[in-house]
Amino acid sequence: MSNKVVIGAQWGDEGKAKITDLLAQDADLIIRYQGGCNAGHTVVAHGKTFKFHLIPSGILYKGKTCLIGNGTVILPEYFEQEIEGLKKENIDLSGLKVSPLATITMPWHTEVDGYSEDNAKKGKIGTTKKGIGPTYTDKMARIALKIQDLYSPEALNEKLDVILPLKNKQLKEVYGLKTYSKEEVLALCDKYAKLFEPYVCFDWQEMLQNFKRENKKILFEGAQGVMLDVDFGTYPFVTSSNPVGGGAATGSGYGPTVINEVIGVAKAYVTRVGEGPFVTELTDETGDRIREVGHEFGVTTGRPRRCGWFDAVTMKYACLVGGLTSIALTKIDVFDRFDEIKLCTAYKDTRDGKIYTSYPTDVYIHKYLEPVYESHKGWGVDITGIRKYEDLPLNARKYLERLEEVLATPISIVSVGPDREQTICK
Repeated sequence: MSNKVVIGAQWGDEGKAKITDLLAQDADLIIRYQGGCNAGHTVVAHGKTFKFHLIPSGILYKGKTCLIGNGTVILPEYFEQEIEGLKKENIDLSGLKVSPLATITMPWHTEVDGYSEDNAKKGKIGTTKKGIGPTYTDKMARIALKIQDLYSPEALNEKLDVILPLKNKQLKEVYGLKTYSKEEVLALCDKYAKLFEPYVCFDWQEMLQNFKRENKKILFEGAQGVMLDVDFGTYPFVTSSNPVGGGAATGSGYGPTVINEVIGVAKAYVTRVGEGPFVTELTDETGDRIREVGHEFGVTTGRPRRCGWFDAVTMKYACLVGGLTSIALTKIDVFDRFDEIKLCTAYKDTRDGKIYTSYPTDVYIHKYLEPVYESHKGWGVDITGIRKYEDLPLNARKYLERLEEVLATPISIVSVGPDREQTICK
C-alpha cells in the first residue's frame, strides 16, 4: 500500500469514513488533517455504528497510530464526548495522538458562530454553529490558541493579554455577547490541559520521521469535500479549510512528496447540507426517494440533506483541483430499485443558452443554470451482496464505466452498502 489521501469529492457526506476505515486496515498511521467537529463520519463495524467528528476512524483498529493533525481545529467539549463514547465501547485509545500545533476552538468562537448564523439574512451560510469559521479566522489573524499553549504558562499569559482585550471588545460591541475575564479563561485552559494531556504528541516530528524512515504506510483523512474548499468550493458557501488533496500537505506535518495517491469519495448521486448552489438538486418525489432510501440526514446536525442526480461537471472539477488519482463510488445500491438514473454532463444557461462543460466558479450565475442530462437504465436487483465487479448487473457496470469515461478518472472502489464487507475493489 502506498501513502494515500482520502478526500470528499462533492459537498461532503460522501461516505469517506467507510473508505478511510477500509484502507486503515493496511495503514500504520492515520492523520486527520483539516476541519473540526463540523464534520461527521459514520462507520458501521461489527454490527455497531460509530460516529466520528474529530478522531480518525482508524482508531477502531488495534495497533494503529491516529493523529489529529495541526490543520484541524478542536472543540474540547466535543473531543471529550468522543473520547468518553469510545471508552464505553472499550476501544483502545493508546494510539491516539493530538498535534500540539492544532488550534483550539474557544467558547467565544461557538458563540460568535451561532450569533452570526442566527442573525444572518441574505448572507446565511448554513454552518453547524460549532465555531469552526471563527476559529480559523482567529488562526489566520494570529490570535488563536494552540494546544501547546496550554502547557506553557508564559505563552498562555502573554497570548491572553493580547487576545482578550480584542475579543471582549468584539463580543460586547459587535455581538452584544458576554465577555471573559483572564482568570475565567485560565481556569478553562487548565481544564483543557488535563483533558488533552494523555494524547498530546510533543515529539510529533520524531514520530513522523520514524514512520517515513521505516517506510510505514500513511493514510491521510480529509473532512468535508472539494466543493466546500475555502479556495475552490462554492465560495462563500464553503468551509474554512482546504479539504482538497493538497490540504494534507499543510495540515499533517508531512510535505507533498510523501503522498502517492489521492482517492476522491463520491456518491452515485449528490447531496448537500446547508446553503449554496446545487444545479442538479431535486425538490420533487425523486429527491425525496433518494433521501429516504439513502438515509440522507446529517451526522452532526441531523438536518435533511438536499439530494440530486450525479453532477459530472462538478466532479470533473473535483478531479482536477482535488488531485484525484482514482474515485471511490459509494451508495450505488440506492439505485437498486430505480428504473431510470440520470447523469448531468453539462449546464445550460437559461438566459442565453450557453453550455458549460467546465465548472463555472462564479456561483452567482448558478441560479440561471439548468442541468443537461443523459439517461441510464436501472438494474432492478439487489446488489448489496455482490463482492466482485464482474458480478454486478450489466446496467450497473455500464453506469460506472460511463462515469469513468466522462470523468477521465478510474473508479477503484465501489461501495454497495454501509458495512466494511459491502465493498468491491477493482
